This record gives sequence, structure tokens and C-alpha cells, in this order.
Amino acid sequence: MNQYEVTFIVDPVLSGDEINATAQTYVDHLQSEGCKIVHVDEMGLKQLAYPLKKRTTGVYYCIEFSTDGGSIISKLELAFRRDERIMRFLTVKLDKYGVKYNDDKRKGLIGRKRQDSGKEEKRKQEPAKEVKKKVAAAAPAATPAAASTSEEE
Repeated sequence: MNQYEVTFIVDPVLSGDEINATAQTYVDHLQSEGCKIVHVDEMGLKQLAYPLKKRTTGVYYCIEFSTDGGSIISKLELAFRRDERIMRFLTVKLDKYGVKYNDDKRKGLIGRKRQDSGKEEKRKQEPAKEVKKKVAAAAPAATPAAASTSEEE
């Protein structure tokens, strides 16, 4: 089975229910064609890199699905082109590395720092705090000397 990922931008002018209904329409369309939905990710409202249809923001959705044949892709893209609610779309066939990356991302292994590394960072920061204290303690002693030098001139 081939695994695909389709990302599309929905017009933000629509109401919240209409936006969710738009995404659900395409999930239902894929399921009716015999595709297995792996994951649906609503990325939310994001700023666009450049204006599309006089809009500067859009609601992003990403649907990951698997199917035996690639014939569904042309039907899906035709539906996206005909739908006025969709501003842009991109369909990508995932290789084994893309599938693994998405799986790891869903499990939280990518994109978040582990708690163990957070403890190591605290250990690294403790000596830095001590150095800052020493510098702060030495700084007031240096400041009056600099002030007295400027008064003598």
C-alpha cells in the first residue's frame, strides 16, 4: 500500500463549523474510495507567506492516508480545484522515511524536547548562574572607580 499526505488551506472567512465540515468532506471522500485514514491534523490558523485570493491567513489541514492505487489522487485533486473554500493544496507520496518521520512526530519523539535533556540543561546553566553572580559582585566595585576617574577629568 502506498501512503500519501495531502495538505490544504481552507478560507478563514468561513465559520468554524464550515471549516470543520470542509475537512470532514474530504476525509469522507477518501474513505468512500477505499482509503485508510492514518491521521488527520488540524494545524489551525496560520499566516500565509504571500496573499492568496486577497487573504493573508488560512486554516491548514493535513490528512495522511494509505491506498492501493494512485487513481484516487486525480479525483481528490479535481475536487480540491472545484471547491471554492480551498485556497491551495499539495499532495505528496510518502516514502519509508516520510512515514517513519510522521509516525515519530505523532508519538512525540520529534518536535519536543525530552524531559531528560531538560535536566541536563539545568545542570549546564547552574555554573553559568554562579559566574553571573561573581560578575555582578565585581561590577559594583568597578563602577565607583570608573565614576571617580571621570570626575577627576
